[in-house]
Amino acid sequence: MEKLWSPWRSQYIESFQKPKEKNKCIFCGAIEEEENENCLVVNRGKLTFTILNLYPYNNGHLMVVPKRHLSDFELLNDEENLEIMKELQYAQTALKIVSNPDGFNLGANIGKVSGAGIAEHIHFHIVPRWSGDTNFMPVLGDVKVLSQDLLITKKKLIEAFESIKKKDN
Repeated sequence: MEKLWSPWRSQYIESFQKPKEKNKCIFCGAIEEEENENCLVVNRGKLTFTILNLYPYNNGHLMVVPKRHLSDFELLNDEENLEIMKELQYAQTALKIVSNPDGFNLGANIGKVSGAGIAEHIHFHIVPRWSGDTNFMPVLGDVKVLSQDLLITKKKLIEAFESIKKKDN
């Protein structure tokens, strides 16, 4: 399926097209990017972080990623498993606050053959869904329209995560 972006978005997307180090994992790179205002990380845990998907299926598409560079679900330890599930719960609550979806898709693509775009570093997707979010554009035109600016969504999600964590502590 093609993605249809607003024309002004090309500058934003190009800002992420810096020359990449050979074999540099983008998730490992995101862990290191604390100060970059264009970094899409919305929450950092002890063992994981949550990041907006640069090429989302839907507005607010998040990924929860272990900080350890692992390619396989079976390699996660108990602490990582627990934190991943907690972060997915935080993500769902934050997305409810920010965008009030009707439902969610939650999952992981493990291995290239399963559709993983970044197979070398396991990550878990949470995609907000709305009644009617599949309309004529993706069905007939094989195009998805994404209307929200990622950096505005990032700011709103960071505020929501901070609010949730305050209540949780």
